[in-house]
Amino acid sequence: MKMICFDMDGTIADLYGVPDWLEKLHNEDASPYQEAKPMWDMERLNTVLHKLIRRGYEIRVISWLAKDSSEDYKQAVRQAKLDWLKRYHFPYTVAHLVAYGTTKANCVRKMANAAVLIDDSEAVRNGWHLGEVINPVECDIIERLEALARGE
Repeated sequence: MKMICFDMDGTIADLYGVPDWLEKLHNEDASPYQEAKPMWDMERLNTVLHKLIRRGYEIRVISWLAKDSSEDYKQAVRQAKLDWLKRYHFPYTVAHLVAYGTTKANCVRKMANAAVLIDDSEAVRNGWHLGEVINPVECDIIERLEALARGE
C-alpha cells in the first residue's frame, strides 16, 4: 500500500505560533491545538491529497500527544486534533494520535510497503525507514505532493 503520513504540530498546524502554547500545554490546556492556524493553503493541499488518493495513496496522520500529560488531557488533545482535522477538511483515512515519543514508523509498519513521512522533526525523520521523508520547513510540501501525484 502506498501511504503518505503527516505529522500535525509544526507540519500542517502552527501549534508553535499560538501565543504561550508551551505554558498552556504544561497547564493541560488543549486550546493551542484548537487555535493553531494551518501552515499551508488547505484548499490546495486538500486538492492534491485527493489526487493522490485517486492514484491509490492512503493518507494518514501520525501525531504525538502532549508530553507527560494525564489521561484526561491526552483525551482532550486527541479530540482537539480530530476537531482541527475536521475543521480544515483534511482527507485522512486513519489518525494515529499517540503518546509523545512513540516511534511513528511502528504505527504503519505492517500496512505500508512504501510510505512518505512529512514531519518537521529531524529526529523523527531520521528514524523513518519506510520510504521517503519530507521536511516541511525546507520545501513547499504542496509542490512536492503535486510532483508525486504526477508520478515524479
